[in-house]
Amino acid sequence: MKPSSIIGPGIEPAEAAVDLVSVIIPCYKQAHFLGEAIESVLAQRYPHVEIIVVDDGSPDDTEHVAARYPGGRYVRQENQGLSAARNTGLRESRGAFLVFLDADDLLLPGALEAGLNALRMHPQAAFVSGHYRYVKSDGSLLREHPAARIEDDPYLALLRGNYIGMNATVMYRRDVLVSVGGFDPSLRACEDYDLYLRIAREYRVYCHDRVVAAYRMHEANMSADAELMLKTVRAVHRAQWDHARANKRSKKAFRQGRVSWQIFYGNAIYTQLVQGQQRTAIRGLFTLLRYAPRYCIRALGRRVLGIGYTLLSTVLPGPAARLRARLLGLTDTPSAGSVDWGDLRRLHPLSRDFGFERGTPVDRFYIERFLLEHQQDIQGRTLEIGDNTYTRRFGQDRVTRSDVLHVHEGNPQATIVADLEDPLSAEALPAQAFDCLIVTQTLQLIYDVAGALQRLHRMLKPGGVLLATVPGVSSLSRDAWSAQWYWSFTGLSVARLFEGVFGAGAVEVAVYGNVLVSVAFLEGMVVEELTLEELGCRDGQYPLVITVRAVKGDDVL
Repeated sequence: MKPSSIIGPGIEPAEAAVDLVSVIIPCYKQAHFLGEAIESVLAQRYPHVEIIVVDDGSPDDTEHVAARYPGGRYVRQENQGLSAARNTGLRESRGAFLVFLDADDLLLPGALEAGLNALRMHPQAAFVSGHYRYVKSDGSLLREHPAARIEDDPYLALLRGNYIGMNATVMYRRDVLVSVGGFDPSLRACEDYDLYLRIAREYRVYCHDRVVAAYRMHEANMSADAELMLKTVRAVHRAQWDHARANKRSKKAFRQGRVSWQIFYGNAIYTQLVQGQQRTAIRGLFTLLRYAPRYCIRALGRRVLGIGYTLLSTVLPGPAARLRARLLGLTDTPSAGSVDWGDLRRLHPLSRDFGFERGTPVDRFYIERFLLEHQQDIQGRTLEIGDNTYTRRFGQDRVTRSDVLHVHEGNPQATIVADLEDPLSAEALPAQAFDCLIVTQTLQLIYDVAGALQRLHRMLKPGGVLLATVPGVSSLSRDAWSAQWYWSFTGLSVARLFEGVFGAGAVEVAVYGNVLVSVAFLEGMVVEELTLEELGCRDGQYPLVITVRAVKGDDVL
């Protein structure tokens, strides 16, 4: 389908205001939430924003709610569905960047700045996406959504499943969105997933680590209609087959996604079946047979085998639980009491020195990968804490002068002796002198972190870059530094600390780690004992290392 046949005539990319972000809010029967959605946009610190409310023929008082906010624009059309409403907003908007916010959802503070910052740092990206949290109908926090873990081609990740999850976390470049034809109005659901796939197939996309939106859970959520979602996601996913079958990796990802979607929505439909919801049970059964036949057979088999399990469990409860899990594939989690601790059943770790004597400590894997990714920033006059190992390794001939900062005299490599926490000692630190600062695993040793960041900021030239890493999950060191090991961090705490000094648009935070590598690190296991797949998996609930790239603004003296 040609772009014009989807979105119709409208503003061309060249006509868009280059610094303007357009936030498009389609609304149908959600007027009672609309005001909060608009206010969440108005609360953004980024000043160049236009708000467009698209009333998709809503029978409620959407127009009156929108009129309470004269700074926005209101557009009404006959009811045509969510995709058509979003495309209308695209035609009516003027911004070079676009965010689509459903009327029942919210943007979190700093959302627009986070998206713009990610697009600036990744100029080839057609869109960037962040993360979101679930909130209750009244707006109170329900739970955090697990952070996406993207370690390879985002298109392959999208074939496996919709890692983005919520459209409001995405900031699009207008020219790309127009070029691919916007949203497909023929889809009743999954139109955002379809768009992600079409764009990621042809362009680069990027996922940053900021939580930028809140997904409101209530009875009218479209995603609650598991039958509709299963039918539509199968069609959207199947449309990628001609492209995906071109090579072995994409073909494998496609097949993994096909199974995952059947299981994901099949579980929801199956729950209705076993709960005996008569009005939906028969229809749901036919939906499963047509769109998820393998899952349907497996689910019915669970029901039959479940009866036998109940009888067996009265006699042999432990073995019955393990047998049920293996036969039915219900879980890969051992039942309570059956976990095999192996070599880890001990009160002392394998190493108390982070594994240095055994190999490469796990946190070094993430620290060094971060510096490798940003090695172009390590140039000009560069300062590193403690020694200049990373400066020499990653800066190479781009570095014209290498300095080393140490808190105590006696370090032969130190060119500057000063205490970042002590304002008097910090007077020895030259102002606006450095193109790059490398500060790895140091800030946890400084009680006044905010003050230290102010001094580091002062040392950078305008446009200079601070590359920093801090620990999340960690044991304490055994050396003298343990006497002043004050902090462990989270991605949220790091973002607030650095943005308070550098500004939200100048800071990029990433969180690395998962439960396996965190346990391995605490035990003193090393990189050589883990696989790349295990190291590459990212679970924000277990932050092992947090990395920060912060840029000093050109207009800061």
